[in-house]
Amino acid sequence: MSQPAFWPLTLILFLPAIVAFVLSLPIIPKAREELIRWIAVATTGVVFVISLIVAVPALGGFGGAMFSVGEPDMQLVVKMPWIDAFGIEYLLGVDGISMPLVVLTTFLSVLACAASWNISKHVKAYYVLFLLLETGMIGVFVSLDFFLFFVFWEAMLLPMYFLIGIWGGPRREYAAIKFFLYTLLGSAVMLLAMLMLYFNSDVTLLSDEQLVAAHVVSPQLQAAEQAAAIAELRASGSAVHSFNLLALAAIGQMPNSPFAIAKVFGMNLEVLAFLLLLIGFVIKVPVVPVHTWLPDAHVEAPTSISMILAGVLLKLGGYGIIRICYPICPGGGLELAWLVCGLGVVSMLYGAFAALAQKDFKRMVAYSSVSHMGYVMLGLGVWSAVAGREYAWESWAQGVNGAMFQMLAHGISSAGMFFMVGVLYDRVHHHNLDEFGGIFGRMPVYAGLAVTVFFAGLGLPGLCGFIGEVLVTLSAWNYSHVYAALSAFTVILTAGYILRAIQRVYLGAEYRGPHEEALTPLTRRELAIATPLVFLAVVFGVYPQSLFEYLTPSVNQQVETLATWTRDVHDAEAAVDAVQAARDAALEHVAANSGVSTP
Repeated sequence: MSQPAFWPLTLILFLPAIVAFVLSLPIIPKAREELIRWIAVATTGVVFVISLIVAVPALGGFGGAMFSVGEPDMQLVVKMPWIDAFGIEYLLGVDGISMPLVVLTTFLSVLACAASWNISKHVKAYYVLFLLLETGMIGVFVSLDFFLFFVFWEAMLLPMYFLIGIWGGPRREYAAIKFFLYTLLGSAVMLLAMLMLYFNSDVTLLSDEQLVAAHVVSPQLQAAEQAAAIAELRASGSAVHSFNLLALAAIGQMPNSPFAIAKVFGMNLEVLAFLLLLIGFVIKVPVVPVHTWLPDAHVEAPTSISMILAGVLLKLGGYGIIRICYPICPGGGLELAWLVCGLGVVSMLYGAFAALAQKDFKRMVAYSSVSHMGYVMLGLGVWSAVAGREYAWESWAQGVNGAMFQMLAHGISSAGMFFMVGVLYDRVHHHNLDEFGGIFGRMPVYAGLAVTVFFAGLGLPGLCGFIGEVLVTLSAWNYSHVYAALSAFTVILTAGYILRAIQRVYLGAEYRGPHEEALTPLTRRELAIATPLVFLAVVFGVYPQSLFEYLTPSVNQQVETLATWTRDVHDAEAAVDAVQAARDAALEHVAANSGVSTP
């Protein structure tokens, strides 16, 4: 069976881990630090180039694998058996939601790897862990098997723990342990939800067409082979459990879904599973009140790791919600929409107010991430496709598209902001906002680039941060006028702390802190890292369609499908229950008046 995407996706996924394994061997001496750095940068560069060739049709594809822009379904699917006893597969694929995030990950990995050039302690170990971290992040975005997804989710934990705990600042051990414990808690509840869904799934409930569409049976087989595989599956005579995310979504959205029927602790399984998965994912987003690990991790982490943490790791939580929570547990998503939106609004406001109160430059940027990711939660949660609005899905799709755009734009602007803070820290070794000033006069090129990136984070029209925030706010209006007003108010708070930071750091007559003599112009390496981030912040702000042409087809298809589910399954069942309740009430009324008991 031909699978042209096997080698391209496998290389994108595992090349960093393979190089990390080779670097860990005593083939290259630890003393060859310069060579190790170049090998790591070259590896991340190759992975980025492959991902770009696959993602951009004009580049012709790689090894016969080419992403088709405008196609909403899952593409470039790779399917191979892995652990047959539990139906676990090496199942990979990308669509318009995951492909841009893969490219964002590989792109930021190149820049963060180059930003690690100043790392001088245990250089080989650092780059081995960095490359392993890249494999873990990419694996989450391309996995279509829930078990494989969870493996890569966990694979990120230890590299990030050590990257913060060994190469971080003075309180690095505390920050690393806090990050580890919070993430481990999220993983534990996610594992519980995953097992609940697995043991209540049964792919034999799906139609033949659904089995093929979900890649339970490969579409690449001949018709006779597909029929034989389906017949063998149904001949088992018992439930066939699966970790296949596409199959789980199809099961979760079918009438009389086993996830909706099953009860756990008196709750519908799909509601409880949605809640557990949501906890696991929002810890990574993060949202209030499980956000406290983030500022500590950012402040103590090296600049390059802060770039990855803000630019990619926070997006994993939002991706998990849109890829797993809503498609597989739609009943939980509809019932708990108020919770998702509420968490988003609280995080937006709390993060903005907390950023206003900070005197530490890097901690201020960290809290800005909490606020900006609140927009993502609000956009994902505004389930306005309900009976009262005639199941119109366009407004909700606008919010989800805005949330996805916000994730990508924040990946660019937040990585840029943390890099710009790191450039100053490398020179003057402090983050105190009260001890900066006059940077424009001493480092004009750096200051110009930095102010552009911070304006992108502010949401200035014409830069990347504006589009997502506006779409989410407009979408929220059709769900709750209050949420929309609070979302718009947060923009004012964001302008407040961003402009305050720019005034204190870059403007003013003179620098007020220590190491004034170290304020030298950007090096060529620093300029090479900062320029692409500023360039993309402008491009995505001026031409957002370059991202929407990837995002919109897949997002719209998912949202329209869930709107149809709301009308045809959820509300249809509610109507039947209402009719039955009315019938029972009528019978009781007749019995009461006639004095005859009803059966």
